[in-house]
Amino acid sequence: MKNEEILNQLNDENIDSMFVYSPENIKYISGFYPSSTAYLIITDEPILYVNSIDKESAEEKAEIETRDIIKFSEIKELLTGNVAVESSLEFGMVKHLADDISSIKTSNVFTDKRKTKTKEEITNIKNSIGIAENAIMEIDFSSTEKFAAASLEFDMTINGSIKPAFDTIVAGGKRSSSPHSETSMNRVETPIVVDWGAKYDHYCSDITRTFIDTERQEEIWNIVLEAQKAAIKTIAPGVSYADVDNAARDVISEYGYGEYFIHSTGHGFGLDIHEDPIISNKAKGILEESMVITAEPGIYIPGEFGVRIEDDVLVGKNTKVLTSLDKKLDFTL
Repeated sequence: MKNEEILNQLNDENIDSMFVYSPENIKYISGFYPSSTAYLIITDEPILYVNSIDKESAEEKAEIETRDIIKFSEIKELLTGNVAVESSLEFGMVKHLADDISSIKTSNVFTDKRKTKTKEEITNIKNSIGIAENAIMEIDFSSTEKFAAASLEFDMTINGSIKPAFDTIVAGGKRSSSPHSETSMNRVETPIVVDWGAKYDHYCSDITRTFIDTERQEEIWNIVLEAQKAAIKTIAPGVSYADVDNAARDVISEYGYGEYFIHSTGHGFGLDIHEDPIISNKAKGILEESMVITAEPGIYIPGEFGVRIEDDVLVGKNTKVLTSLDKKLDFTL
């Protein structure tokens, strides 16, 4: 079904063949995630080209025809008619694909199709979420931020995660006021923002919890939770991205902290940790059934601390929060 939809959109774009190099897009089409150089040629039927390192695994796991890789200089012989590439493809590769590179188009077909998830993809995401949720219960805050992050990543790995979905964030004290603070060798102090995710069959999860221990921290935490609930209540097919963002932003602004909510309310994810859509008040578009997005409002007060609460949400007629982890978790320093 996915391949048929890809071919139909390429046909609508008047594209006869396409060169696909991104391992995530290769996985999306073929079911196989290459560990080394590989590429897909899409004409009437997609064909996966892999080198000897991946050949045995590709023949076992790929759902499409596989062949031995050929030189880049020979690839253009496989491409016919109007040729397209992914917009992310580097220029150095594009020049090998046609004598006149100005004739090559870019297509957003994968970006468009990967916005919504199949039942199999949703199952993989749920499995990834389960691994991540179980792991947070084993996190060790007794030492440094690095140690805490490592304990979390270790537990995810031994329970089925291929690798972390992204660099795990453990940021304590004043460092929590930066949304993407790098995990440090500092000893853990409160509040503690932990942003983490697993990868199951290359599908991501993305969760954030903030551990608190003072009345001031709880005040801000409660505002963020109220904002997140407002956003999630809004999520449904046909609702604009901006409306979801504004639902969270309005709550935070009403409490006087609007200037401290400094990122969008959420984003899509799947094979990549950041995919379309972006749930921002500046983004144009509407939610569709079977999108999987994050809901992650936050308040970040410079020089003081930050709070973020993030969950993963499946868009549908009956929108479902896929994460089941308690919003407020206990900890021991």
